[in-house]
Amino acid sequence: MRVVDEGEAAREPDGEPLHVEPRWPIAAACSLFIVVTVVLRLVEPHGVFVGARWLVPGLEIALLVVLIAANPTHLARRVRWLRPVSITLIGSLAVVATVASIHLIVDLVRGSPVTESASSLLASGATIWIGNALVFGLLYWELDSGGPLARYRGEREHPDFAFSQQMNSELAPAGWRPLYVDYLVLGITTSTAFSPTDVMPMTAWAKLTMAWQSLISLTVIGLVIARAVNVLS
Repeated sequence: MRVVDEGEAAREPDGEPLHVEPRWPIAAACSLFIVVTVVLRLVEPHGVFVGARWLVPGLEIALLVVLIAANPTHLARRVRWLRPVSITLIGSLAVVATVASIHLIVDLVRGSPVTESASSLLASGATIWIGNALVFGLLYWELDSGGPLARYRGEREHPDFAFSQQMNSELAPAGWRPLYVDYLVLGITTSTAFSPTDVMPMTAWAKLTMAWQSLISLTVIGLVIARAVNVLS
């Protein structure tokens, strides 16, 4: 398959458009998280939020628009501005999740109205945890092996993440490649198990990013649940 220039539609050798990966799962996941964050902000207005109250939903909506802007149904085009902008937005949300976690820890140590209310505390923790899983899943999806199109075309010899289907080819059909749902599950399992499960990080950035995600999740689950149980009792 020939190399595709920036801004040029990707095509198969026979001239047909290259349908790499549907975007509706990404749009559905982002939309669900936007709904969750907005609802939690309305239900628990005193929760832990970073910056202006609508900063995070605004970043999420901007990310959703960017991810579907090039092609609303398939990742079949390289647009010059799409990848750096999407990485910047995803990275910004990851930083927001980290800052929110630090803010919550400070509140737990020093005491605040949020930490005295189990519902506000759990709502804040749930927002951070869900966002942590979704945002890091998107980050893995966007960065692994150069991105979705690069993975489809096999531009890199070695992946940043090794999935079980790649390590054991007999477990998957020929030509199998990870899609967004695989990275979403990776984000969820990392936030839950605090360590690799069935996907192995192979490069330094992948290992460090998973460690970063695990630390955020461990802090939220450990401290928030412990404090919430204490408040309820």
